Amino acid sequence: MRSLASLFASLCAIAVCVRLGASDLTVTRTYVRVMGFSWANCGAPDAPAMMKSLDMSPDPITIPGDLSASASGYTKVELSSPLQVNLTVEKEVAGFWVKVPCMDDLGSCDYDDICSVLDQLIPPGQDCPEPLHTYALPCHCPFKAGQYTLPKSDFYLPNMDLPFWLTNGNYQVEAKMGSQGKEFGCLKVVFALHSA
Repeated sequence: MRSLASLFASLCAIAVCVRLGASDLTVTRTYVRVMGFSWANCGAPDAPAMMKSLDMSPDPITIPGDLSASASGYTKVELSSPLQVNLTVEKEVAGFWVKVPCMDDLGSCDYDDICSVLDQLIPPGQDCPEPLHTYALPCHCPFKAGQYTLPKSDFYLPNMDLPFWLTNGNYQVEAKMGSQGKEFGCLKVVFALHSA
């Protein structure tokens, strides 16, 4: 699904761009063992929005560096404003998952309307960025019910001025999407980052 694929790309950017505030840490006492990139639908089996495939390489993801990604999924319902997204971003620290707090709208945040966030990132009327434009994938709400596919595409992740302790490590991100109290879908992604 295009919106889940776009959401995953946003999740990666969020996980890379967060600033960790020690006073807002939440630790989950689960031993961490990240063996590579993985993903799973985490919503109800009959959720109206589901990812069917998601692939990213290399593993670990290197910053700066090239990233290849492909995704496919579907939505049985139109996804329109207000479309809530609740993100939980965690980083592995000394064998425990530590929740990355929401700071400046980045990290483990609740977004009341991701449609308005997309409008801020890509002003309405402007072409969707590549490779979405090439594959005629939408980047604004509403996302019509249907199948969405992003064929294998290459991206360049630029160097970012982030502390070394944030860019290197294992991350897990869970995104729940819904509207008016109804959950449409949930996606959990586990990945490793390495700063070159």
